[in-house]
Amino acid sequence: MIDLFLRGGPVMWPLLITSLVALTVIFERLYFVIREGVRRDPAEVGKILHCAETGDFQGAYQAGISSRDYVARALTHALEHRDVSFSNALLRASSVELQHFNRGISVLDTIITLAPLLGLFGTVTGMIHAFGLLGASELGAPAAITGGIAEALIATAFGLVIAMVALLPFNFLNARLEQARQEIQNSAAQLEMCLLKLHQTAG
Repeated sequence: MIDLFLRGGPVMWPLLITSLVALTVIFERLYFVIREGVRRDPAEVGKILHCAETGDFQGAYQAGISSRDYVARALTHALEHRDVSFSNALLRASSVELQHFNRGISVLDTIITLAPLLGLFGTVTGMIHAFGLLGASELGAPAAITGGIAEALIATAFGLVIAMVALLPFNFLNARLEQARQEIQNSAAQLEMCLLKLHQTAG
């Protein structure tokens, strides 16, 4: 494997760095998603909504202030600032929580695009080297010529493998981000309805 890597030419080192960055981001993001999934507690969100529905905003705040559930944190922040601007507070809290889920996705997106391009660059340089040998006095050295072609193919293969490995976690993380957005929006809509009912009742 090491010999195959070394035969890929100088472009293999940027590909190696790219692959290490991709793996680091993937493992860190998977750990984050698993941790947030474990911390998810719909019962706490339900308690916040129930307290808000009955007008017990202090109870709703206390139910969510120590929660590690990202939906509960967003709702609690909105309730805390409901007298100033509930919608803006909810929007800001949702944005902060979703930024945690969005982190690293742009890096994987870049790697998915960059890795095949680096592999293609290795292909071009390898083919240039091979055709350079064809035009030189080393026409009788087929091993050197095929070595240049092999260098081109190895670099391309590594670039494609890196992109394919990064693509699946990239799609999974995007799906998880969208799921988190939907969970926050659904709970926020319920909380807003509770506050609207209270306002109508009080009016």
